[in-house]
Amino acid sequence: MEVEINVSETTDDSLLNKPKLDQNVVKPNNASDHGDENEEEEEDIEDDDDGMVEFEDDDDGDYYMSENSKEDDEAHYLSMQAQFDNVDLPPGVEASFSWLGDPQPVASAKVVAPSVDTLDQEIPNIPFYKGTDVASSSSSSVLPTVIPTSAVENEDKTNEEVKQKFENFKSFDIVDDYSDHHFNNAGFQGQQPPRTWTKKIQDEWKILEKDLPDTIFVRVYESRMDLLRAVIVGPAGTPYHDGLFVFDVHFPPTYPDTPPMVYYYSGGLRLNPNLYDDGKVCLSLLNTWTGQGSEKWMPNNSTMLQVLVSIQALILNDKPFFNEPGYDDMYPGVAGDKKSKSYNEDIFILSLKTMIYTLRRPPKYFEELVVGHFCSRAHAILSACRAYMEGVEVGSTIDGEHPVEKSGSKPFKAAVGRMINGLVSSFSRSGATNCDQYRVKN
Repeated sequence: MEVEINVSETTDDSLLNKPKLDQNVVKPNNASDHGDENEEEEEDIEDDDDGMVEFEDDDDGDYYMSENSKEDDEAHYLSMQAQFDNVDLPPGVEASFSWLGDPQPVASAKVVAPSVDTLDQEIPNIPFYKGTDVASSSSSSVLPTVIPTSAVENEDKTNEEVKQKFENFKSFDIVDDYSDHHFNNAGFQGQQPPRTWTKKIQDEWKILEKDLPDTIFVRVYESRMDLLRAVIVGPAGTPYHDGLFVFDVHFPPTYPDTPPMVYYYSGGLRLNPNLYDDGKVCLSLLNTWTGQGSEKWMPNNSTMLQVLVSIQALILNDKPFFNEPGYDDMYPGVAGDKKSKSYNEDIFILSLKTMIYTLRRPPKYFEELVVGHFCSRAHAILSACRAYMEGVEVGSTIDGEHPVEKSGSKPFKAAVGRMINGLVSSFSRSGATNCDQYRVKN
């Protein structure tokens, strides 16, 4: 189902001649395989009367997280970290953050003031302090860990600096280093691009700088005008809420006669019928899926802004199950709603894994956005997880507001329970405070 999204633009009437398209660019596969991965219907499992479930591991080991204590949580977090280390990513995507490793003792923790000189600096160490609860201590001979006042003040100062950098993070900016970009070997290959092409890209930059919504962030490259990177925030009210989704874009030499090429950083996860685990993006506006009229790319009217807004609104929507071609007719009414809710549960688990994946490997020039976003949204995400464990429908909770009606399958509640302690650790390492209240107890 495609919906036209119109974005105003002033374009140059003169278009470049069509040189031969760079053979190094990998074209998207034929969209006919769009519906190959259909899900088999699972047997319904009735919930317990109290709506809660016990959190035991699946025999198939599909989920990374299964914590019974903070110590187990740390081990499983590092295990998940190792899983993502095997994902095929371009060089330079990984950022070496010391707070993603084992927590350091308070006495040796050192707070480093972040530099404001450049955007490509590594995020400073954000200490994760662990203390002993005096009231719960089982032995009077064991002294509690005391956090020095200076350490607390430094931690507060660091968190405030992270918050300020996040709030001041630009929606659009021009940067230099493109070495980790998916399409860094494409383009004009040393040839000077035509003036008409250059002017068109400059027009795109102006539109993006002026009209980007506050939930889409873009970086372009001064020495490679054919490249662009975007981070899109998952919309509220969807199974993608509060997630960050990373896309690399290439404007081919034939642009705008042909649409831009878009690659999605999936981390090996397929969390939407239109977003493949190999990075392919299916969208009529990109001519990678069927469409009619203005649904497809129109050289004189379509813009990069329209592409980004379409990905956010049409792909990352509240019922992605029906993005699969023919499912509207195949699963009407109650049967379709049941399938859609089940699909949303599966997708939300993948979205949680994507959050940890993104924190583990923040895209270059977006490090401050990633840390600041998850630091600021940690409580909303964890609160939603606890609500989903109690049966609230995925996507129906927004900033702590939960509907009265409850559903949710028992396997889904258990899966969220296995993920939540790992999320607490991840968000705490990013600087979020008071997250331990959301941990699942034995």
